[in-house]
Amino acid sequence: QVQLVESGGGAVQAGGSLRLSCKASKRSISTYIMGWFRQAPGKEREFVARISWRGDSTYYADSVKGRFTISRDNARNTVSLQMNSLKPEDTAVYYCNAGGVLATIEPGKFWGQGTRVTVSS
Repeated sequence: QVQLVESGGGAVQAGGSLRLSCKASKRSISTYIMGWFRQAPGKEREFVARISWRGDSTYYADSVKGRFTISRDNARNTVSLQMNSLKPEDTAVYYCNAGGVLATIEPGKFWGQGTRVTVSS
């Protein structure tokens, strides 16, 4: 199975940017659809973005479309999430996810431990 470790979270003011990274180990991510989910305080975990095996197709939640960009580097076994124009409502713990189907919001089987993002107004 694949192990996932996220990094890059932190505190930022509204309008700012952060870049999250997910480093995989024990197995190549090249055979997985990769994605990001998030869980805000008191809310259910929700889908954010997904990317195809080769990185040529992406899928985003409406709430982040145009502001977030998911990318992957299979050679380095990493997935990234560039987050621009951040809003207070983007505050959440962000989780890297492996598996699942591209144009769906159901999570895949494997999760990282999460990285916290706090956006202040």
